[in-house]
Amino acid sequence: MPRIDLVADLGESFGAWTMGADEAILDLLTSANVACGFHAGDPRTMDLTVRRCVERGVAIGAHPSFPDVVGFGRRAMDLTADEVRTDTIYQLGALSAFAAAHGTTVSHLAPHGRLGNLVATRPDYAEAVVDAVDAVDPSLVVLAQDGCLADAARARGLAVGIVGIADRAYRADGTLVPRSEPGAVIHDAATIAARTVQLVTEGYLDAVDGGRVPVRADTILLHGDNPAAVENARAVRSALLAAGVEIAPLAQVLAARVLS
Repeated sequence: MPRIDLVADLGESFGAWTMGADEAILDLLTSANVACGFHAGDPRTMDLTVRRCVERGVAIGAHPSFPDVVGFGRRAMDLTADEVRTDTIYQLGALSAFAAAHGTTVSHLAPHGRLGNLVATRPDYAEAVVDAVDAVDPSLVVLAQDGCLADAARARGLAVGIVGIADRAYRADGTLVPRSEPGAVIHDAATIAARTVQLVTEGYLDAVDGGRVPVRADTILLHGDNPAAVENARAVRSALLAAGVEIAPLAQVLAARVLS
């Protein structure tokens, strides 16, 4: 039976500004990427999000970003590799403290937004994130798309979870279509659900520029920063269960990979 983890980016509110329906979508997840204050999130939001995850048994992951609150972490920034390393350590440390305050630990790390895109193609940024994880807690799972970050983490002996993103269009080279281009984000719940089942059970997605992109995903990212997030998540979860897919925590998915 195929097995998959479901993760979403949460804790992305800031002060009096609210982003997403975190509490509703949490009931559909097995993992959460929690914003650490650089693109979104603040101490109160981080504390509340971690508490809600603990209450539901949802695994907590750090979601570090470029220091770009205004651009929601989606703008390219000319940071050095050492700045990426120290910024990642800073954000991971902040979330780890909230996790400890709630009697738990951070289990994984998943770079956000533009940083998440660049670590797939820039070896210096990928190594910087790996350096940060290796220095703070080498037991963390690094969530990434296939690319430089996944390769660098494996080379360092870190566990890697490959992320499948069913509501984003892929190019034939495996990279995501930039959000600035038409069709980059898929909004129809039925289409997203069908793409997710295809990805999990058949191991590929259709590319916008032709051909198939092989993706052996360990977790499916459900974006929580849009009005239809909960509807989409429910559609994906229902479609996976109907297809005979087991929805399980990331640790179980990775353990099953090792045994297979």
